Amino acid sequence: MYFEDYVPGARVEHPATVTVEQSEVIDFARQFDPQYFHVDPTAAADGPFKGLIASGWHTAGLMMRLYADQYLSKVASLGGPGVDELRWLAPVRPGDVLRLRTEVLEARVSRSKPDRGLVRTRTELLNQDDEVVFSCIVLNFLAVRP
Repeated sequence: MYFEDYVPGARVEHPATVTVEQSEVIDFARQFDPQYFHVDPTAAADGPFKGLIASGWHTAGLMMRLYADQYLSKVASLGGPGVDELRWLAPVRPGDVLRLRTEVLEARVSRSKPDRGLVRTRTELLNQDDEVVFSCIVLNFLAVRP
């Protein structure tokens, strides 16, 4: 896929999923976000979420993996300038099964570098109950078709 294939309004429910593993939740949090409700199942049971939850940054990483595998072009991706409106909408728990939904919001050719375009994509993670647990708007530069 190239820039031209990302059409504003296109919305896709991607089929692949990722299962959130308790050991990965704890390992990630121990290294990057060591709050008790991410690293200690016993203490988390009495905490505000009534159980262990994944760090939001871990959730963002899971989104990025699904995004790179299922949505982002393998031949035309040129990186991106950032992410807007990042939101953690519901706790992600061990055992949750997450999937990706994308919607192209905008696609425009660069005025200064016409060999590429900027694509803005609303990106959501949904759990097994179809609840949106994470959302953001990702900006990517993509090469135009040669």
